[in-house]
Amino acid sequence: MERELLKQRKKAIYEFMCSDLYVPMKAKELAVLMNVPREDREELNQVLESLVADGKIERSKRGKFTKAEHKRLSGVFTGNVRGFGFVTIEGEPEDIFITEAYVNGAMHGDTVQVELLPGKAESGRRKEGKVVKVLERGVIQSVGTFQKKKTFGFVVPDDMRLGKDIFVPIEHSKGAVDGHKVVVELTNYGNDRKKPEGKVVEIIGHINDPGTDIMSIVKGYGLPTEFPEKVLKQAERVGKPVSAADRAGRMDIRDWQMVTIDGEDAKDLDDAITLTKEGGQYHLGVHIADVTNYVQEHSALDVEALERGTSVYLVDRMIPMLPHALSNGICSLNQGEDRLALSCMMVIDAKGNVIDHKLAETVVRVDRRMTYTSVRKILMDKDEEERAEYEALAPMLEQMEELAAILREKRRKRGSIDFDFPETKIVLDGQGKPVEVKPYERNVATKMIEDFMLIANETVAQDFFWQELPFVYRTHDVPDPEKIRKLRQFIYNFGYSMKAGQEEIHPKELQKLLEKIDDTPEEPLISRLTLRSMKQAKYTTDCTGHFGLATQYYCHFTSPIRRYPDLQIHRIIKESLRGKMTEKRIAHYEGILPEVASQSSRRERLAEEAERETNKMKKVEYMSEHIGEIFEGVISGITAWGMYVELPNTIEGMIHVTNLNDDYYHYVEDTYELVGEHTGKRYKLGQAIQVAVARTDKMLRTIDFVLPEDIDQYVWEPEDWEL
Repeated sequence: MERELLKQRKKAIYEFMCSDLYVPMKAKELAVLMNVPREDREELNQVLESLVADGKIERSKRGKFTKAEHKRLSGVFTGNVRGFGFVTIEGEPEDIFITEAYVNGAMHGDTVQVELLPGKAESGRRKEGKVVKVLERGVIQSVGTFQKKKTFGFVVPDDMRLGKDIFVPIEHSKGAVDGHKVVVELTNYGNDRKKPEGKVVEIIGHINDPGTDIMSIVKGYGLPTEFPEKVLKQAERVGKPVSAADRAGRMDIRDWQMVTIDGEDAKDLDDAITLTKEGGQYHLGVHIADVTNYVQEHSALDVEALERGTSVYLVDRMIPMLPHALSNGICSLNQGEDRLALSCMMVIDAKGNVIDHKLAETVVRVDRRMTYTSVRKILMDKDEEERAEYEALAPMLEQMEELAAILREKRRKRGSIDFDFPETKIVLDGQGKPVEVKPYERNVATKMIEDFMLIANETVAQDFFWQELPFVYRTHDVPDPEKIRKLRQFIYNFGYSMKAGQEEIHPKELQKLLEKIDDTPEEPLISRLTLRSMKQAKYTTDCTGHFGLATQYYCHFTSPIRRYPDLQIHRIIKESLRGKMTEKRIAHYEGILPEVASQSSRRERLAEEAERETNKMKKVEYMSEHIGEIFEGVISGITAWGMYVELPNTIEGMIHVTNLNDDYYHYVEDTYELVGEHTGKRYKLGQAIQVAVARTDKMLRTIDFVLPEDIDQYVWEPEDWEL
């Protein structure tokens, strides 16, 4: 049956069953009443089964169909190690809470049908529901630690949200031994009385082997580890030096003064900058590697890049979207080498307005490969040795600093929100062990390049929006009003306020809030809660604006080596520049771009989660070498169950309220304090505090702190265990 026809019949039958004329009846009776010919009755049964599966109608034990009494929704189940979970419904601002009693066999990641429990969403409480059906299993394979018994084994999943160990018959263990990290494929999902069952399909390595921990996360998130041979060969074949034929028809700007500015260890240099100033106007050029010249649509390279969606940056490795032969070779804008680029050349006035721009296919040659450190030394430190080294470039760099400040101020005035959380840099030794954890702060150079990339992305997005051509935009929706209401209620306790309309809040209000709390004790907590109140940015084919940047037009144009959406829109830009954007090509892009945007958003989320997990794991591993040591920290969060303390190196741990031994502490919600019942001692947000490391849990990724005077109760020397 055609999908559209099935959809129409489902609608007609459901509307009839919702009418006052309908009484519970069997399929045969329904067919007679609706004059369905005998030859179409099989199709009627198919429609009824589909409506039952959707939860819109119910079938009694006697086979009679009625409209479902309770509204059923479909969503993705997120498990919790304690047994309960949440169901996320697409388009709904709040998850549905599922108690352990109503999980009904669902496992983390499953797509489930959930029924809301009556009366549970009253008085502002979170909605509660029960899982009535598992529609699709979300986990096919899992990574975990193998535990061997005499005649069988178990895999304890790394992802504790799965909630159950996986039984493995000995003949399906692939020879795994105790402590092996393995990939297990589920063959049976079990039930309330029976554990899930599976078979080992890959042994990653022993839990104590260097690199096994990170590789377990890589495998757990299904990240690719190798490129197919066909893709590697194609990369080698197309990655030839730039020839005269390649340069033909392109704008030759090899004689322009040009630099790349990146981190010291960067190898894929996909953006270069030029800048001159004439008559009070800045001529800014953002030149991006023309990756599409080498990655043709539908080629093996292109299919693999779309599948990966993005490069993934883990603590000990980078998993590239494109093979190194391209990303570090012909597509990297290396110093002194001819390279093909797609350039966005803008004329910007003294107020930061782009008054003219041009997009062009170009040939470039970078004069110097500079680092953020060098640029900082030149501009901020006025380092004489560094300035002498880059004497010819210093005037351009100073103009860059000047223009970047103008662009930043323009964004600030319109309400762009800047969350300036320090990133973490984790240094590993040769065995993969963390030897240093420190904050990686943005400096004048990193912010400058960020400013130039932002204005190029805005300019390109606005250009193609008004051309009314199919495109991939980077969008960030307005926050959900309920989350903003809760944020306003929260900050009111600290003496802050925000203006917000009935439906929407302007980003400038959040920006003002962040300015008010700058350098206050409550800044870390309120900044994080503000960030959590906002929606996640994503890729879409509709230009709905970017709330966080307070701009109507935004896209990702500047990183085609490591992000697929950038690569995709480069193709559209080039076809437009060449006059090849025919009706046929427009229809082609309209057909493929929604899935490109969706796939890119999915892969970005996955990469972010994997990056977060590796960082958390290495932080815990680092602190496990400092058990019993004392650190200075700041209270970054207070809850009923304890207080979070952040160290200067960005590591955060918790002092559980049960481990505050000098008194019984009450949580005061209005002021976010812990107050001692007898002593009156108070712990507040932003308060400096000394903590000692009591214990760490690499599996749970947790760090437990205690007060220094209590550490002897939690730390034992090895000889203390001897009997």
